[in-house]
Amino acid sequence: MQRKFKDNSKAQSGESSEPQETFSTGKPNRVSSWMQSLIQMGLGESLLRAATNIFSVLAVALVIWLAQTYFRLPEAKAQGNDGPLQGPTLAAPAPASSLPQDVSSFGILRQTNIHTSVPTRARQGITKYTVVAGDTIIGIADKFGLQPKTVFAANYYVLLDDPDNLKPGQELNIMPEDGVYREWQAGEGLNGVASYYEVKPEDIVNYPLNQLDPNTIGDYALPNIKPGTWIFVPGGKYQYHTPGQVPLGITRSNPASAQVGGPGACPAVNGGAVGYGTFVYPTAKHVLSGYDYSIKTNHLGLDLMGNQGDNVAATDGGVVVYAGWNNYGYGNMIMIDHGNGFQSLYAHLSEIFVGCGDNVTQGQTIGAIGSTGNSSGPHLHFEIRTSSTVVNPWDLLPPP
Repeated sequence: MQRKFKDNSKAQSGESSEPQETFSTGKPNRVSSWMQSLIQMGLGESLLRAATNIFSVLAVALVIWLAQTYFRLPEAKAQGNDGPLQGPTLAAPAPASSLPQDVSSFGILRQTNIHTSVPTRARQGITKYTVVAGDTIIGIADKFGLQPKTVFAANYYVLLDDPDNLKPGQELNIMPEDGVYREWQAGEGLNGVASYYEVKPEDIVNYPLNQLDPNTIGDYALPNIKPGTWIFVPGGKYQYHTPGQVPLGITRSNPASAQVGGPGACPAVNGGAVGYGTFVYPTAKHVLSGYDYSIKTNHLGLDLMGNQGDNVAATDGGVVVYAGWNNYGYGNMIMIDHGNGFQSLYAHLSEIFVGCGDNVTQGQTIGAIGSTGNSSGPHLHFEIRTSSTVVNPWDLLPPP
């Protein structure tokens, strides 16, 4: 290596300077010489500024390229690109709590409520409820949005219409809505049952819980409903019973037979409806048309006034044990066993609308007034009997 000194003083200024030491290789560096020349020409600062601008342009171009690559990735994935994606990895979505809260830019933000209230849906079936200490009939009814009568009607065997019979541990039937839950009896008709509970037969047939097929139900007077099936009567009006009374639809324990013999007598009826133990007039008119009840004259009933063909109604609920002709002066006759120690008799009828074993409800039309048998004109001969005697109907009927 050669060491060379160079005098950089300017002759015109007359200034002197210390000699500067420079190093040089055997070959001059062209880039260095070019740069030195530019500096000596006063272009060094401009060159630096230009290099900076060029670098900035390149940096911006690189950023644009990376951004295009980043936003092109979802499009490629949507087009079914099965190969590995190239380029930057997509970041996971930000959690909801870190989202911007500037509603002026993003609209109204709704936060997820983990305590969403689900609307209460109507019950479709029977709910079983176990009584606990402190429960009352009214409280249980309120809990399920029912009337107390509905609780009693669905649990007669347990409660017997007496709130004092409610005990902890009992399992009660809770119905989907207000109405009457009852056991279907042999011989019952939909028209009679519906009329008794003040609903339409279709209300019973079409109620989903009963699972009855309108296409196969058949004649409403003798529908295809298996005896012993529990049926719900939606909206049915339930009547409370005093102690000792048994409601319509509760199967009797002893077979029922007519106390009067004849061609129309029915075989012993097992089961069947039971009356309330209260009695109503069987005719629209509550006055006599002929003989009164009299033991002396052996006229053991009332001859109630009525026109030919007028309706005759059951004085109480029960089961038919006689329906047909009678050879002992009664003519066309019906007899009903009420399941509570009483039987009622309806004679001289022009028409009979019920048959052996039919369950009837209090007030249900069972026949029509006539003048058959030993009769001097259209009227109804009406009797009420116990197992051992014939009683005076006036003692059991309400005041006229």
